[in-house]
Amino acid sequence: MSTTGATADPLAALGSLPGVAESVESVRKAVDRVYGHRIMRRRSTEITAEAALRGARGSAALSGADWALEEVRRRTDFSGDAEARVVGGALRLSAEAGQLLSIWRQSPLRVLARLHLIAAAGDGDEVGRPRQTGEAVDEPLIELPLPDAAEVSGRLEGLADLVIAGTSAPALVTAAVMHGELLALRPFVSHNGLVARAAERIVLIGSGLDPKAVCPAEVGYAELGRATYLAALDGYISGTPEGMAAWIAHCGKAVELGVRESTAVCEALQRGAA
Repeated sequence: MSTTGATADPLAALGSLPGVAESVESVRKAVDRVYGHRIMRRRSTEITAEAALRGARGSAALSGADWALEEVRRRTDFSGDAEARVVGGALRLSAEAGQLLSIWRQSPLRVLARLHLIAAAGDGDEVGRPRQTGEAVDEPLIELPLPDAAEVSGRLEGLADLVIAGTSAPALVTAAVMHGELLALRPFVSHNGLVARAAERIVLIGSGLDPKAVCPAEVGYAELGRATYLAALDGYISGTPEGMAAWIAHCGKAVELGVRESTAVCEALQRGAA
């Protein structure tokens, strides 16, 4: 979403797109229900930890490493093949995202660089910074036109300005735009999907919609499937009101499915089965 020539709060207008208000309200009600669960009052730390694990598994699945939850839970070494490294990166991001909130509000570009550093876990000079002219991008599951480095730089600055200035847009809208824009730009040489979903998580936590990080949207995206995810992303890339609204609705549905996952965890804990 280009912010060139934009109004002071370009995200706010997206909230009035057809169907978006309904998605926002549906998500808010779903989140309120899980936060109102009696288990959340006593064992929220456990729910947060489980949501982080399940969210990481879902994000890794969207990036091509579709492991069973118990395999993710059991494994301790993620330094092996490419899939293991993707899962390891997703777990590291899920664990650290909530720790970056104070920096995010002041310097979102610094946080995005940190997220890439965490995901890639490499020491090359291309790690932890936006890609430069001529650098290739390893993101085989997203086959979309790739903006050049100059456009990436300008649009990242626009995103950062929006975060720092603040917005009256609903948290779902802001999170969906952050997620979609990072997938569209693919600003790093690798792991852009993992970074985009971690950035969405930071927005949802920092906005106050999901302050305890118990609504893992990544679970929902994985459940809805990669094909549906990419089709919704095409709508975002189109920039049309219908396409943008469809992407925001898709993100909202993913959050609701994440809520359902954590509600099931709450119920299992209540029964003493987990």
